[in-house]
Amino acid sequence: MQATPLIGALALSLALASGTAPATENVAQFAWFEYSGNDDVFNIPLGDDEYRNPILAGYHPDPSVVRVGEDYYLVNSTFGFFPGIPVFHSRDLVNWNQIGNALHRPGQVNFDNLPLTNAGVYAPAIEYKNGTFYVINTCIGCGGNFVVTAKNPAGPWSDPLWLPQLDGIDPSIFFDDDGKTYVVHHAEPDKKRYSAHTAIRLMEVDPETFEPLSEDKLLVDGGNVPQWNTDYLEGPHLYKVGKTYYLSAPGGGTGYYHQQLVFRSDNVFGPYLANPDNPVLTQYGLPDDRPNPVTATGHADLFTDTHGDWWAVFLGTRVYDLSTGQQDPGNFHTGRETFMLPVSWKAGWPTILEKGRSVPYTVKKPALPQDRSVALATTGNFTQTERFTGKDLAPQWLFIRVPVKRWWSTGAHGLTLQVQSAPVGDRSVQPAFIGRRLAHLRAEFSTALSFTPKSNGEEAGLLALQSDDFFYALALGHDKSGEAVLRVRKKAGSSDPLRGKVIAETPITLKPGQSVYLRMNIDRSRLDFSYSFNQKTYIPLLENADGKVLTTAAAGGFVGAVVGMYAQAAEEP
Repeated sequence: MQATPLIGALALSLALASGTAPATENVAQFAWFEYSGNDDVFNIPLGDDEYRNPILAGYHPDPSVVRVGEDYYLVNSTFGFFPGIPVFHSRDLVNWNQIGNALHRPGQVNFDNLPLTNAGVYAPAIEYKNGTFYVINTCIGCGGNFVVTAKNPAGPWSDPLWLPQLDGIDPSIFFDDDGKTYVVHHAEPDKKRYSAHTAIRLMEVDPETFEPLSEDKLLVDGGNVPQWNTDYLEGPHLYKVGKTYYLSAPGGGTGYYHQQLVFRSDNVFGPYLANPDNPVLTQYGLPDDRPNPVTATGHADLFTDTHGDWWAVFLGTRVYDLSTGQQDPGNFHTGRETFMLPVSWKAGWPTILEKGRSVPYTVKKPALPQDRSVALATTGNFTQTERFTGKDLAPQWLFIRVPVKRWWSTGAHGLTLQVQSAPVGDRSVQPAFIGRRLAHLRAEFSTALSFTPKSNGEEAGLLALQSDDFFYALALGHDKSGEAVLRVRKKAGSSDPLRGKVIAETPITLKPGQSVYLRMNIDRSRLDFSYSFNQKTYIPLLENADGKVLTTAAAGGFVGAVVGMYAQAAEEP
């Protein structure tokens, strides 16, 4: 089944007022946005029979895959960004195209006042049965567990069917071969003994209404600690191989101790025997000074290809140092990315990666016919330029929370943003920001901006965002005398001013209608800001700024940095 990306791109526009942005006191026009990434690990030579890890670079955590015939569909978490839960398609497991989003229109979910990085939609799971695709998920702070369905994975997807009867997070659907339907999920144990003590439970449900048909039975109590880490046991998936049920779930938390654990039983409700060779995937215990480390591996989903070969997708983080001193995954701004490895079986147990081995950046391809080339690269080094000439935004572009009105337009002049009163960092109202995931440790992104600020504090430009409280902005605005200036704003915590602190500023002179070219460069822990009037000679505004502001280690939460364009009004007097 081939799906068109047009459906996913248009869904948001059909749900909001169509046409150009509404009349406003001021707008900012961005003729294009160019992104370029160049990481050392992506310069490793790639053989004709190899693919690169991660398969989805940049913030694509908690992957889940379903195969339908010769087609493979993959979904990820998005937390407080919107559209939510991207849907990718592939036929060779190497070339992945985003075809839509499972949450693609206002009204499906409400993210109002939610923090970007640790609320919203958590680990989704995708399944398929009898012509229908199912995505089950948890919306933290916005409704709990729910299911959305679609006949076409590119959309449209249904409104959520909320599951108030289901506790915990990270649910996954299991369709047994006897026709019964189950939901396996993270939950609280019968008796909680410490803060990291969690459990995995299973409930039979009605296949249409998802109403309970059984008790919510305890499968694994994470407090029964063996020689490996079962703290924060979550993200479960259930499989059936022959007559044996396999339960796979990550433990150790989604950080430094992250690892994948497997259990099995002859009965769907257990009891489940732990794999004596657990964990089947982890990077914990490897030397911290290893080259190009991948850390925090886990939240895996296993599946078979059309030849019966087993594979696993899982999250991991590419860090540029492990010196944070907090036993966390280290410093990184690309978020938790999607990796893929073959699965081997021995004595009735699966293994994703042998103990003591680093996650490889190049792997032998699946024995599948090569798929069509991707519309947009999802891994490796690349340069991508978006001119926004389509009827609406492509499905990979992200908003901060859910738009309730249309303040942007696309067309021959590129992207137009209506200046909004809400600044970035204000959770109560949606700011005017459109961005893409930062997919490299070393990247450059730039734009051509046409904007005439009308008052002090009104500004538009580039934004690099890790959370509501951790970001950098390079903006065109006014100073107190009414003269045009370029400035860099930095926000490094909730104690900073809502809009961040101005840490660099320079006056400029622009002729009416003249564009200014803005550019940010990030190189691991370093950020440089520059501008140009001719797109050839760039003038430094600020160099060697602290790039760690954009890391998860600084900001916390579960996402990676997102970079793009914004426009905001002046502060109220």
